[in-house]
Amino acid sequence: MNYKIEGAIRKNRKNFIVFGILWVFIAIVFVSPFAYSSHMAGLEGKMDLEVFFDTFGKSMGSPLATLGNVFSQGASGTYFSTLLIVTIFYSVFFFIGFVRTAPKNEYTDIEHGSSDWSQRGEQYQILSRNKGIILAEDNYLPVDKRGNVNVLVVGRIRFW
Repeated sequence: MNYKIEGAIRKNRKNFIVFGILWVFIAIVFVSPFAYSSHMAGLEGKMDLEVFFDTFGKSMGSPLATLGNVFSQGASGTYFSTLLIVTIFYSVFFFIGFVRTAPKNEYTDIEHGSSDWSQRGEQYQILSRNKGIILAEDNYLPVDKRGNVNVLVVGRIRFW
């Protein structure tokens, strides 16, 4: 199970940074105008939609000034409760994406059938660099060598 978490973290390193930057952007550009507008529309005790939409339209034009107005006008409680709700939904969607990128098994992204079984050219005592039966990218089984040149092919061939 540990390989799934490690694999998902390895695949999503850049996404964590994007997640944080996008969350700050949403908190400033969308949440602060919404919280400020809902606070201003509810000052009289009931929600006035005309005041809400008028304030929301004006505050979307200058989100940083609106963020300052949130704290100066006493709308910080509305801002933080709205930010908490948005953060929960945003985190759920990010977590779903994070889980979907987890590897399906231990061998995901590992090359199968590589020629890494030998080092520093020792395979060329048996194999050829240039011609013969292809075994790997740069390894050929020579057909003109003495002895056993039988080849076991593991895999399948698909015909369409």
